[in-house]
Amino acid sequence: MAAVVDKEKCTGCETCVESCPLDAIKMQDGLAAIDADTCGDCGACVDVCPTEAISMD
Repeated sequence: MAAVVDKEKCTGCETCVESCPLDAIKMQDGLAAIDADTCGDCGACVDVCPTEAISMD
């Protein structure tokens, strides 16, 4: 169950990128993109996202 980004809510603040212990989140076209194969399902990004754009799928 990897984290997913709602592109409509993401503002590109990069808070999630900084919080990911596995470097599974990169910025693409100004928005967060999560590599599902690298994501460790820890939920750190979900907890820090100020716009609630990230959820566990």
